[in-house]
Amino acid sequence: MGAVHAPLGTSDFSSFLVQAQSSGADTIALANAGADLSNTLKQAAEYGLSSKFKLPGFVFQINNVKALGLQATQGVFGLMPFYWDQDDASRAFAKRFQELHPGKIMPNDMQAGVYSAVVHYLKAVAALKDAGDGQAVVAKMKELPTDDPLFGRGTIRIDGRKIHPVYLYETKKPSESKGEWDYFKLVTTVPAEQAFRPLSEGGCSLVKG
Repeated sequence: MGAVHAPLGTSDFSSFLVQAQSSGADTIALANAGADLSNTLKQAAEYGLSSKFKLPGFVFQINNVKALGLQATQGVFGLMPFYWDQDDASRAFAKRFQELHPGKIMPNDMQAGVYSAVVHYLKAVAALKDAGDGQAVVAKMKELPTDDPLFGRGTIRIDGRKIHPVYLYETKKPSESKGEWDYFKLVTTVPAEQAFRPLSEGGCSLVKG
């Protein structure tokens, strides 16, 4: 139905939200991040847009909910490969992470991703018994299937893309949350083969033929 581009670092998103509201669309997708996303969501809540529109955030995480609260973020959709409360393994990892973190926060998907990547790197080094040849380590990482308690089983494609399922979550209403950090409810699972751009469309120079 249209698009509107807000300058980076804008503090007042009211005019952009009004344009989106009057576009006739039923969904307002938010393609900003960080403080810009937080300000957009806060002002969208003040306008009552969360009850009138679907609001997917392209870079929306648990940190945004923690900063703004459920009242301002309820109904917002986020696409994530990891959520701390998705299963027993993720909860066990999150508990260890929280205990060691100075701010006692729960891990987001990026922090879990770093853990997963390091674990797989160490598996590749152990298989080679040598960490000195970086190219060999990368080749071994692509050769070995990935498997860890946070992301489950997956693969690394020739272009370096890690392939795994991704999950669409909706932010809970305040009345639905059972306590601190209980922010999301699962809407659907996107299978690994559908979650990422096909290899044939990436244009990566590593892909031959």
